[in-house]
Amino acid sequence: MVVEDEKDMAELIAMRLKREHYEVEVVHDGLTALNRIRADAPDLLLLDLMLPRLSGTELAAELRRDERIAHVPIIMLTARGETTDEVLGLGLGADDYITKPFSMSVLLARIAAVFRRADRAEGGDILTAGPILVDRQRYRVNVDAEPVDLTRTEFRLLAAIVAARGRVLTRSQLIDQALGMDAVVTDRTIDVHITSLRRKLGTARGYVQTVRGVGYRLASTGDEKA
Repeated sequence: MVVEDEKDMAELIAMRLKREHYEVEVVHDGLTALNRIRADAPDLLLLDLMLPRLSGTELAAELRRDERIAHVPIIMLTARGETTDEVLGLGLGADDYITKPFSMSVLLARIAAVFRRADRAEGGDILTAGPILVDRQRYRVNVDAEPVDLTRTEFRLLAAIVAARGRVLTRSQLIDQALGMDAVVTDRTIDVHITSLRRKLGTARGYVQTVRGVGYRLASTGDEKA
């Protein structure tokens, strides 16, 4: 969710995020945003400080007081550049803080970093999806309690997809997470690894689902189709 009263700025951010295959909701005032979040919490909040009806700081404080929505990550966006404002925002529970004007590339990188931290915090060492169990500390994978022998790259791909919990991961994101940001490989390389991974998963292969033209995601229960 993008909460920004400058409509041109909000639409610019939303357009870029949609190009990166995020689902985006735009809201232009703090009170409406709070009501929407309470009804259906987003995975991430991009929050301007200077908002009508309820300021960004007030909205952040309300979120952190409500245990039902306190988990929502917040990146604050503001024209203010004072250190005291940054300290205030982080003190209210913001996960990151970006001062306008900012590069869209920087914003995307900060968003990806917040999601990675959230995945680590939620997932811990053990990840599960249906019959699949991924033990990230011991580098083990079981399907229906039976061990599955994966290469290190296959293991990292599966762990990234399961940890994303249904969010689509592009091939570029999977390259970064499984092979490292300095790896020089093609999208086809990821597809080959995914094919091998699915074969080894056997009856659970459908949990690694293709999003055509984009990348891969964890299939939801009852929708385990390649």
